Amino acid sequence: RTLRSIPKSGGYDLAGASAFSLAPSIGLRPRTDAVSPVTRSSLSAARTAIPARRSTLKGASVSMMAKKMKKVAIGVVGPGLVGGELLRQMEATRPLLEKQGIDLTVASISELRNGKSWMICTDKKGLTMDTLPTYIADEGAGEPGDLDKMADFLKTVAPIAVMFDTTASELVSDFYPKWLGKGVSVITPNKKVGSGPLPRYQECLDNMDKTGAMWGDETTVGAGLPILNTLRTDLINTGDTVESIEGIFSGTLSYIFNTYKPGMKFSDVIADAKGKGFTEPDPRDDLSGTDVARKVTILARQCGMMVELGDVPVQSLVPDSLKDWKPKEGEVMADAFIKEMMAFDDDKAAQIKAAQDKGMCLRFVGVVNLKTKKVSVELREYPTTHPFAGTQYADNICAFNTVRYTPQPLVVQGPGAGAAVTAAGIYADFLKIVAASP
Repeated sequence: RTLRSIPKSGGYDLAGASAFSLAPSIGLRPRTDAVSPVTRSSLSAARTAIPARRSTLKGASVSMMAKKMKKVAIGVVGPGLVGGELLRQMEATRPLLEKQGIDLTVASISELRNGKSWMICTDKKGLTMDTLPTYIADEGAGEPGDLDKMADFLKTVAPIAVMFDTTASELVSDFYPKWLGKGVSVITPNKKVGSGPLPRYQECLDNMDKTGAMWGDETTVGAGLPILNTLRTDLINTGDTVESIEGIFSGTLSYIFNTYKPGMKFSDVIADAKGKGFTEPDPRDDLSGTDVARKVTILARQCGMMVELGDVPVQSLVPDSLKDWKPKEGEVMADAFIKEMMAFDDDKAAQIKAAQDKGMCLRFVGVVNLKTKKVSVELREYPTTHPFAGTQYADNICAFNTVRYTPQPLVVQGPGAGAAVTAAGIYADFLKIVAASP
């Protein structure tokens, strides 16, 4: 990944937990009294910079004195692709955790067993991805899933309790206010709360103020890239004024438009993306732009714009006639949809040719304009000299235009998806939360 400046231009459902598409850095809670509600929301959400620096300072001093170990208990909901990778990374780095003064217990895991929610809670340090299958296979092990009880159990195991939600479940998201209200911190790549209904979002912020619990959401935008951390710590928390944020926030759509060139069929490019595992089982989930809309909603809220997801205009790449289309019985959704898209290849060919004739390229972007107070998701033309034109493969890229960063914006670029980088991102959030905890 790169961080640089560039020239400026104009029960609950855990089904499928192992294949959830993923995509917060935490800081000390600032004082929120005597400020306006919007500013208060922005400050409450800006929990990122100080703990990271505190952690660095502690790391420099602990080698010179005996460490007081911090006991930490974690629970993982949906240990699939990302959750499983997280547990493996933690297990592989236990010596590093101990060196940082962290006494970690994986105290609870919630998963599906025979299609039903199930969990196991233990204060013994034997719960790993290697032993989990044994527990699941043992009919006498564990109990029916209860996410309230799971959080309560963590509090009995250690003073610092953290819940990881590595699902994309709306129902699991509803537990965030409850967990935070209990003083249990939450770490997640799940975008549903950060971009969901404002009352639930605000309840989370209020409960953090009440209990001191923290919410790690860095990976909700750009996976392991430090996009939210840069926004909250390096810009907002240092007093800079953000004027606009613009970026390519979908790895799938980044790959499609990095690949799509005049003379190619758009449907073939979608098929290529599917073959490489970039698309959802229903490609409309990618082409609709909804995932990008969630990410710009999260970014806008960090800047104090309390927008609702439904208020974000999105230029969908799905033709109107295919928005409610369904495949015939027995057809594979993705393959059937791509076949239907062939009828629109000429339209897309004309669009990319028109851009090329002007010396431009097409990029699907999300935009937060703080000056006009508008948020949007759209297909835009950019000069071939623009940094967005130079993205490769499935890069994410985000440009921050601020009072300080002018005429050159601050740019963060790199891989914005993948189990390893996403797991590393939520792992980093965990370290910051522990560092910030008494």
